[in-house]
Amino acid sequence: MLDYWNAAAERTPFEELREIQLRKLRQLVDNVYRNSLFYRTRFDEAGVKPEDIKSLDDITRLPFTFKKDLRDNYPTKMFCAPLNQVVRYHASSGTTGKPTVVGYTRGDIDCWTTSLARSLTACGLGRGDVMQVSYGYGLFTGGLGMHYGAEEIGASVLPIGVGNTERQIELMMDLNTTAIACTPSYLLHMNEVANSMGISIKDDTSLRVGILGAEPWSLETRKRIEDLMDIKAYDIYGTSELSGPLFTECKCQDGIHIWADHFLLEIIDKNGDPVPEGHKGELVVTTLSKEALPLIRYRVGDITVINNEECECGRTHPRIMRIMGRADDMLIIRGINVFPSQVESVLMNIPEVGEHYQIIADRNGELDEMTVRVEVTRAAFSDKLADLMKLEKKIKEALQKVLNISTKIELVETGTLPRSMGKAQKVIDKRKI
Repeated sequence: MLDYWNAAAERTPFEELREIQLRKLRQLVDNVYRNSLFYRTRFDEAGVKPEDIKSLDDITRLPFTFKKDLRDNYPTKMFCAPLNQVVRYHASSGTTGKPTVVGYTRGDIDCWTTSLARSLTACGLGRGDVMQVSYGYGLFTGGLGMHYGAEEIGASVLPIGVGNTERQIELMMDLNTTAIACTPSYLLHMNEVANSMGISIKDDTSLRVGILGAEPWSLETRKRIEDLMDIKAYDIYGTSELSGPLFTECKCQDGIHIWADHFLLEIIDKNGDPVPEGHKGELVVTTLSKEALPLIRYRVGDITVINNEECECGRTHPRIMRIMGRADDMLIIRGINVFPSQVESVLMNIPEVGEHYQIIADRNGELDEMTVRVEVTRAAFSDKLADLMKLEKKIKEALQKVLNISTKIELVETGTLPRSMGKAQKVIDKRKI
């Protein structure tokens, strides 16, 4: 297998990358000022002109872009390319309001495909692999994005999409799938179904790599997946507004490589100010190469840390460390900030706990309460009340040590909680219902 898809591009010296970013940023700002009424209005309101961008630090003079802006300008009012140059559209579901529509020129598709080709190669994939794409196809970006990237590196693609799990497992065996792209929760569900069919993914298939994302998951869940199925599980990152799945970890599994020749990253605090290097905060992305729908200082909402050091793999592009949660998904329980990823990390370190859980936030009078519903492994589930009470206490104390709040624990049998073929709904905030 190749170590790099494009060694020269992926090992570009850091200072040279910064020069590329500045050149592309200045071109981008000039382009959107001339071709986007939205950005020209925003820049004028902020009192900034394209010629004011003389260094990368000047990016802080530019206003942020929000998902609400895409909804307010539905469907194509923020586009910067003529619509006759748009070769594809993707869109969000719009279940919580107006959907967001993203258009792609041929250049955008090529850039997206190249980004994934670099990323999948970094995971050790290439010609001879069989990639089972179990993300949704259609308006959702996951399926087609992975499909094009996998074909680009010479892998054989099994475009099965989501659902029909028993058939997925049969084809995994019959076609010798070596890599799968799906959500981590769906892969865990697939493993459960395989076991019920008398099939071991670990022993009866050729699967060796999982490209997993589209939902938050912890290092502890990664370890469970790798141990259960004897595979390497790599984190993948992207959002539909940026182009869907774009970036993965490399074989070092020490952060997700972001291709700096196409994207410029910032980390900000809750006030929108830059945080010191190495500190966590909200991720902000500027698309340096997109043509149809370029985004400047787009507030993604994910909480992470940027690492600008060269990776052991030799790639010089910055890495974002594992997503800790979303700024808008954080629960505030009695004044304490709680991220679902913290809960998951604790639970996956307790052997008696299964792979599925649910967090329920509710209010009793004026007091917030948090209940964690936990599936117990079949081996650990007991008819003896004393054993279950002991396990409940163990989980409660472990969570309190990390979260600094008391939680209610509800133990349930394996298979009780709902399974998902897409993004798992692990948090239910009844205070918002």
